[in-house]
Amino acid sequence: MSPKYISADEALKFVKSGQHVLVGSGAAEPQALVEALAARGPHISDTEVLHLLTLGAAPYADARFEGRLRHNALFIGPNVRHAVQQGLADYTPCFLSEVPGLIRSGRLPVDVALIETTAPEGGVCSLGVAVDIVKAAVEAASYVVAQVNPQMPWTLGDAFIKEEDIDAFVFADQPLPELPRGKTSQTTWHIGRYVASLVADGDTLQLGIGGIPGAVLAMLAHKRDLGIHSEMISDGVLELWRKGVLTGKRKTLKPGKIVAAFAMGSKDLYAALDRNPVFEFYPSDYTNNPRIIAQNEGMVSINSALQVDLTGQVCADSLGSRFYSGFGGQVDFIRGAAWSPRGRSIIALPSLAKDGTVSRIVPALSLGAGVVTTRADVDFVVTEYGIASLKGKTIRERAVALIQIAHPEHRALLVEGAKKFGYLDSAQLMPSDAAPYRVDLEATLSFEGESVFFRPLKPSDERRLKDLFYSQSAETTYRRFGMALKCLSERQFQELVAVDYTRSMAVGAFARTNGRQKLVAVGRYTVGEDRDWAEAAFAVHDDWQGKGVGTFLVDYLAWIAREQGLLGFTAEVLSINRQMRGIFEKRFRKILAGPANGSVTLTMRLSDWKGRGNPAGQTNAAWSGSSAK
Repeated sequence: MSPKYISADEALKFVKSGQHVLVGSGAAEPQALVEALAARGPHISDTEVLHLLTLGAAPYADARFEGRLRHNALFIGPNVRHAVQQGLADYTPCFLSEVPGLIRSGRLPVDVALIETTAPEGGVCSLGVAVDIVKAAVEAASYVVAQVNPQMPWTLGDAFIKEEDIDAFVFADQPLPELPRGKTSQTTWHIGRYVASLVADGDTLQLGIGGIPGAVLAMLAHKRDLGIHSEMISDGVLELWRKGVLTGKRKTLKPGKIVAAFAMGSKDLYAALDRNPVFEFYPSDYTNNPRIIAQNEGMVSINSALQVDLTGQVCADSLGSRFYSGFGGQVDFIRGAAWSPRGRSIIALPSLAKDGTVSRIVPALSLGAGVVTTRADVDFVVTEYGIASLKGKTIRERAVALIQIAHPEHRALLVEGAKKFGYLDSAQLMPSDAAPYRVDLEATLSFEGESVFFRPLKPSDERRLKDLFYSQSAETTYRRFGMALKCLSERQFQELVAVDYTRSMAVGAFARTNGRQKLVAVGRYTVGEDRDWAEAAFAVHDDWQGKGVGTFLVDYLAWIAREQGLLGFTAEVLSINRQMRGIFEKRFRKILAGPANGSVTLTMRLSDWKGRGNPAGQTNAAWSGSSAK
């Protein structure tokens, strides 16, 4: 039996003073009902209108409705931001995973639910592109009005409500609001590439909206069998699915399914969702439940921020004391990813704000800024200048790592601030004018069946270099430094990791031992004053000698140096270090040897290097997908 339709004005006559009215989310905002609510506004008082981000108009937030209608933002969108910041509307900080429970318990009361659905079939309607908190609102509200829209796609999963639970039907054939694609730039493409390097084949992803998530999705085109478990999906997800990247074959929860709570994007996206069994929509207390999220092995959460301080605190909902957005699902997914086997979380943000005048990485958060993600939760932070791995790191190590990925023009002030707060020792050495981290030099190779990850060293590798130095034999140390060293000073260790990737380069080899990613070898060179030749040095831990790691490092640094335009290497090798000299002789057609006291100085032209291309392989190493940062 078809429902009886009434006009929107007639349906909204039942909204009373003092009630709490929830409006459907995102692209499923019932625009005809919102217009009718605004028309009803002058006739009622103290009525609260609450919702998550919506894409349509928000007339109830206008100053003219003061004392009549007052908005309560569970997430602040552009259409209500001014009202919230002017004190004309409210903001309720909340985790998206908890909102349905708050509604059902009455702690977040909902008397009226204004929603948008498909036409009923078989006694049920589909909530279409927004299930999130709407289903709980329908269950809790004493009065439910559904705007039936023929343009709403019929989505699957837990997206259905019973026709009998709807008190009034209003027919309105309207295009769903579309979300313009986030603007991309050279900055967002760099960030996208770094983030993509942290994603491995078979991982399950959560992303938000905007230029950075769009760039990340575009950079994932050569991955395989990725999955999606996210609070929202956009056009970028659709494109990767169509390319065969998002198969979900390796998902450990709902394999083969793209799981979300809502969708926002283009007409093309909405049309593709209609009765598509690959896409399943669920309430946010399912999609955003950290315990549910953690059931996806290899879960990777990717979120943004407004500011990150040098201890790792993340502000994502306010500009100082001015509220800007909300918690959303950031913490839900960060904690879910942390509990997931092989899971990891990423905070991605540009290094600068306000047209390039303000650093987003700061010594301390701005006055009044709120902490959304705590310093104990944060894992990876990414800017266009590289990746900072913070999980399990000290405050000093965090400060060093974050300063390195800040904009170069702000690094000196960040160092000054870190020293002022006691995060860094007054003598802490940081590379000057450091170039961006070379993610393109990351590579994963196998040696005698064991996987080794190679990447450029960073200042934050100081602890790992110490572990390598103190765990290798006295003989290996002697062969590397030409003297019997029992220790190095703090300054010396800092100098060895303060590379700038141009005048100095150091590539480390990392292998997993007893569950830990350890530095097992280092190859480095330092460009001389003539800027054409570089002095090279290599060290391989005793447990990894004779497996080919040292030979690869010689080849890799030779290729890097040649790409940088250098002419050759010099290397001082002890007379007793026949193994290192043998590697050089094996990899270069001609070597000049000059005797020294107990050692020999070798000179090798890169034109005599026997290698040709990148010894890591022709595939761009940036897409190796290792999480060993």
